[in-house]
Amino acid sequence: MANTKSAEKRHRQNEKARARNKSQRSRMRTAVKRLQAAVESGDAGAAKQMLSGILGLIDATAQKRIIHANTASRTKSRLAKRVARLQG
Repeated sequence: MANTKSAEKRHRQNEKARARNKSQRSRMRTAVKRLQAAVESGDAGAAKQMLSGILGLIDATAQKRIIHANTASRTKSRLAKRVARLQG
């Protein structure tokens, strides 16, 4: 455990950031799962409509460095590929 006042404060700050990051990451993952479910059900219209919002959400998560930029890029690519395959 922290021994100094500054270390205790840093610990509190880290806990807040961890909770915030966990929430954002969970929100992104849930959105990705919903899109994948739409793709698997064959709903091309809903999948295409959801895609742009989810890509923005992934970008925002990466910009805040909650996920790595390459992870975001890979995820976006895979989702776009699945939606494109569904349409044509």
